[in-house]
Amino acid sequence: MNVTSNAFVNNGMIPRTYTGFGKDISPDFQLEGISENTASVAIVLDDLDVPFIHTFTHWIIWNMQPAKIIPQAIPGGEMIDAPIKAVQGKAWGKHIYRGPKQPPFLRKAHRYRFTVFALDTMLEISPDSNKRQLLRAMTDHIIDSAELTGIYKRGN
Repeated sequence: MNVTSNAFVNNGMIPRTYTGFGKDISPDFQLEGISENTASVAIVLDDLDVPFIHTFTHWIIWNMQPAKIIPQAIPGGEMIDAPIKAVQGKAWGKHIYRGPKQPPFLRKAHRYRFTVFALDTMLEISPDSNKRQLLRAMTDHIIDSAELTGIYKRGN
């Protein structure tokens, strides 16, 4: 499986629109080579460069129907009906996409990794689940995964 976006290229700069300094909307994703055995798709967005904790989770979403295109601007909320059906867990303590938004004391560019998982089942976990609970629920159900990494620096 391969994941790309119209918003940015792998290891390229994430446009301000998709950050907490812009519109803070989720980018679109195109999935190629997704297995026909895929029952659902999940996405995890991590900041890979946070000092002291190393990884900070910005977004978790799951139970999306397998599709070649995941649209941008997925709204906040636990249960999403449009533009796709999905469940959003708690990252940043909220059921919503939170794009890059480094605090003022972090001036270095950060890498943001979107990991897309193709799963062989729909997950039956609470929308209040966090990343650890999501990953635990996905154990033994991951058919494939792909990553798309973007870079953002405060002030861009």
